[in-house]
Amino acid sequence: MKKQLLELLICPHCLPREDAFVADIIQEKDGDIETGTLKCSHCAALFPIVEGVALLDPHTADSQRATNKYETDEVVSSYLWSHYGELLDDDNASQAYSTWAGLIQPQAGVALDAGGAVGRFTFEMSTRCDFAVGIDTSLAFIRAARQLMRERSMVVPLKDEGLLRREVTIRLPDDWRSDRVEFVVANALALPFRKKSMALFSSLNLVDKVPSPIQHLREMNRVTRDKDAQFLLSDPFSWSTEAAPVKEWLGGKADGTFAGKGLVNVAELLANGQSELAPGWQVDAPGSVWWKIRTHSNHYELIRSCFVHASR
Repeated sequence: MKKQLLELLICPHCLPREDAFVADIIQEKDGDIETGTLKCSHCAALFPIVEGVALLDPHTADSQRATNKYETDEVVSSYLWSHYGELLDDDNASQAYSTWAGLIQPQAGVALDAGGAVGRFTFEMSTRCDFAVGIDTSLAFIRAARQLMRERSMVVPLKDEGLLRREVTIRLPDDWRSDRVEFVVANALALPFRKKSMALFSSLNLVDKVPSPIQHLREMNRVTRDKDAQFLLSDPFSWSTEAAPVKEWLGGKADGTFAGKGLVNVAELLANGQSELAPGWQVDAPGSVWWKIRTHSNHYELIRSCFVHASR
């Protein structure tokens, strides 16, 4: 983890307090903390840094990761293709990430890519801000993103059919700045960052996957600046009780709180200067983009992700 990130970090256990960490650095190289611990100055909780990865999710234990599908090599490979397939000149690749990137205007300050998986959009934002941080609860995703950050290329075994694999090489474009990005394991419902510290915030295909979508938006609003800020949310709004109880959904239901369509409700929350996402946001016209997940050579999942971009 880059040492410069330390000034932004707070203990996610102690929210809404903002308690700094005391860093115990065991191994460091070229400004990166390779091994160490972060200790909360208030509650004394310890968060390890292992092989350069800071583990800052207060809700996930190592035993839970062991059974998480997002920690498997096959799923990591699938997401690497989904994020970087455009760079491979693959005719089946989605243009979603370049479309989303085109919505973000250059903005001085720090960007946060929540649920950023294997890092594509974090790299995209490195060309539009001073520094970009990608977070995800998957350690395997964050390791893959950091490998790309460090090595600038990666050989990826894509599932062809059954046990057959074929290798492709992902190479990052020169304008994606490794010195301007970092990736940490963290939770979008308990962000380990100081309030009003982010100029840009992205949430791509995440809000329907978390246990409390409104808490995710509250955390977005807590860490995002009150002015000179942008927010991009895109999601298929595939509401499921496996992710969150119906009462927590931000749409997809006929009555109750947040009845109707998720995208409409999110846009209204942002625009309403009296809502819990105040101060109000100027919301652009919504849109959608087709996003793909690849399972193997003959199987792709096509997903319509609906987006809203807002600024203030």
